[in-house]
Amino acid sequence: MKKTALASALVSLAGLVCVVSPALRAQNADASKITPDMIQTASDIPADWKQPQGGFDYVKRDVMIPMRDGVKLHTVIMIPKNAHGLPMLLERTPYDASGMAPNNSPHMADAVWSGDKDWADGSTILVWQDIRGKYGSEGKYIMTRPPVGPLNPTTTDDTTDAWDTIDWLVKNTKESNGNVGMIGSSYDGWTVAMALLHPHPALKAAAPESPMIDGWMGDDWYHYGALRQINLDYFSGQTSKQGEGQTIPRDSYDDYSNFLDAGSAGAYAEANGFKQLPWWNRFSAHPAYDAFWQNQALDKLLVAHPSNVPTLWLQGLWDQEDIYGAVHAWEALKTAGHGSNNHLVMGPWWHSQINRDGWNMGPLKWPGNTTAQFRRSVMIPWFNHYLRGTPLAKPLPEAMIYNPTEQHWDDFTDWKVASKQSLTPLYLQADKGLGFEPPSGSGDSYVADPAKPVPYLPRPIPAKNEDAWRTWLVHDQRFVVDRPDVLSYTTPVLSKTVRLEGAPIADLFASTTGTDGDFVVKLIDVYPGSDPNDPAMGGYELPISLDIFRGRYRKSFAEPSPIPANQVQEYKFRLPTVNYAFKPGHRIMVQIQSSLFPLYDRNPQTYVPNILFAKPSDYQKATVTIEHGADGRSAVLLPVVSDAASGH
Repeated sequence: MKKTALASALVSLAGLVCVVSPALRAQNADASKITPDMIQTASDIPADWKQPQGGFDYVKRDVMIPMRDGVKLHTVIMIPKNAHGLPMLLERTPYDASGMAPNNSPHMADAVWSGDKDWADGSTILVWQDIRGKYGSEGKYIMTRPPVGPLNPTTTDDTTDAWDTIDWLVKNTKESNGNVGMIGSSYDGWTVAMALLHPHPALKAAAPESPMIDGWMGDDWYHYGALRQINLDYFSGQTSKQGEGQTIPRDSYDDYSNFLDAGSAGAYAEANGFKQLPWWNRFSAHPAYDAFWQNQALDKLLVAHPSNVPTLWLQGLWDQEDIYGAVHAWEALKTAGHGSNNHLVMGPWWHSQINRDGWNMGPLKWPGNTTAQFRRSVMIPWFNHYLRGTPLAKPLPEAMIYNPTEQHWDDFTDWKVASKQSLTPLYLQADKGLGFEPPSGSGDSYVADPAKPVPYLPRPIPAKNEDAWRTWLVHDQRFVVDRPDVLSYTTPVLSKTVRLEGAPIADLFASTTGTDGDFVVKLIDVYPGSDPNDPAMGGYELPISLDIFRGRYRKSFAEPSPIPANQVQEYKFRLPTVNYAFKPGHRIMVQIQSSLFPLYDRNPQTYVPNILFAKPSDYQKATVTIEHGADGRSAVLLPVVSDAASGH
């Protein structure tokens, strides 16, 4: 800038100051008019804000309930206004009790989360509690804290905490009638099952929904030894903070790439700081079904400590997270002679869908809202019968299971446990056929390559896609049918209905050039090629039951052993329970493969002591041969029933 221009600018600025200065002087002069009530030096946030609730139709109390060891658990109690003589419904959760009533509404039904809306009609006191060590509760959090005993040398567990909580509620909630019911899904269902090991006398009814019962055999952590590695996010989210921790950061949108690039599940976890997590260190040290897992198996513990509490065991037919627990707990109790107060309910639902709308399961549409209908017409009246003495329109059957093809509920007076089923072999045949007649031929082979595992959903598979995750068990399997490492066996078009009631059993005879390997078996309903009423379902390949089995456990879940290379071995394992009718015009398909990635970790196909920490060099291709001739008649054993023999 030239000197003359600079001088001109300074003159202009001085003039501006002269213009502004009187206004500033006037503003400063106004300070004499400031009164003491205008000045605030303390925080504008009051120490104890109380929202007026005169128009609310409920009263909400936040309390800390003392346990027998002095630890206090944060509990939220929602009481209908002017309540008197009402029962209480308790849910114990690691997922933030305060979040169960997330909406600041004066109306109870609008304030609570979706799972409790049908309960919030002014007739029930709702109680939510943070379990020990989570969110607002004191104490130490231990993942699915084992019962007091060999794995828990303390004097408290979730059984004692439930007992102490109910005892306090009965004595300190004057608006109640002294009767308590417990409900909860997934981990919350596990807390219900734990309470049943030594129930408080005031616990009159219970409903574990999709409960975690055996994390190794078939619920969240493993399925028959195969690691459900996408649950590593749950480990960090649940155990890195007392509140909600973070999931593992992703390099790629596609989890298939993320887990494949990481190598083993253990390498992926520990690269993301999991060595800091005590739960991971215990978990990863016990890949086999040893005493660590056996002493936590709740189906066995429930039989050893049976209760007289009427119990509804609820399960989704396509539960993508905990498809094992409720069915096996109910079967164990029935087999041990405790069937009279235990009932099994299986709806056409994904995990915890019982607490949300149930109009459909992915592409499968139902004639009504199956979850709301069940809650209102069956579950709540059943609870009311035991909590307030109202009569039932009809007794609840032993088992109540939805039939997805005929789209109605079936009541069973004698639902067969798996060990008592009558099974019909559906044999793998030559030329990829499938039939009830004995097979001929030799076998079929494929190359299983750990570098190119079979995905469980079409790629890309994002880490966070709730809709895809919830419904993956009903995804159309045509996306893998042409892969060379997937064998698909199909019946001719059915001329009559094939009705199944029970648990199919996979019975494979197979050899591999490796020394370990996984086997995935899917039972599939193949729809006719066209459907004028629903064109998108034309040719649909609907899985109705599938699971994975880790080959090293073919002889013993507790003591794994290498697979002898090139020798035929039998792999026999149970598939999830069904109540299903294959219709005329459809076909039945069985698919077999060696991976279901990245949901399950890759088997290196070389025997190593702990697959979680397999090295890159351990992952080797293997040729797998599925026999269906003289060396072994591979089949899926089906619980086929005639209409006359059906138990409903």
